[in-house]
Amino acid sequence: MVQSEMRLSRPDQLVLSYVRAMMCFVLFHPRPEHIVMVGLGGGSLAKFCHRYLPHARITVLELNPDVIALREQFAIPRDSARFRVIQADAAEYMHQLRDSADVLLVDGFDADGLPPPLGSASFYADCRRALRPGGVMVANIFSYDPHYAAMLRRLRQAFQGHICAFNGIAGNNRILFAVKNGGNTPALAMQRKVARTGGLALPLLNRLLAHWIVLRLRWA
Repeated sequence: MVQSEMRLSRPDQLVLSYVRAMMCFVLFHPRPEHIVMVGLGGGSLAKFCHRYLPHARITVLELNPDVIALREQFAIPRDSARFRVIQADAAEYMHQLRDSADVLLVDGFDADGLPPPLGSASFYADCRRALRPGGVMVANIFSYDPHYAAMLRRLRQAFQGHICAFNGIAGNNRILFAVKNGGNTPALAMQRKVARTGGLALPLLNRLLAHWIVLRLRWA
């Protein structure tokens, strides 16, 4: 199974469909000031956000030091005032980030899939507390994960039902968007709309939407 892929000629291009799907968070929060990522991998999301969302500060949490050691081979930017990679257990570190992030991207897989702590009720509760009002969490979960239904239930409970997904946007990768309630924010309005319609309804149109979002950010 390929979980990360990079074109050597364009290392910050998004190759896999699920990472393009995760970038749909800009529909909920177009100009985040702080993005927190769980899982570095090949750095696809980190590189793209670093280049095409220059106003955002980016914090990446990665447990495995061997993954971090490969950052230069994957053309991941060096640490700076607006970008840093932290070796940490996200399930423990998230508890420190109260009202800190505008966007939270959870894509922390290992060889066995999504570690149980990253799908627990306590982790989702910490994620909600880590977000600012109107902030959005994007969770990548395999649809065939035997614990998928339980994780969906926990996520829904932690975010008081404010979750949604774009139908068929990334195959077996189920990309879930959860919004922290904090009044009538644009993010919450978008969540309610997507929850009603499944995005653009048809899976093909949702996949095209993800492509369009990525292209729009690159052109901007």
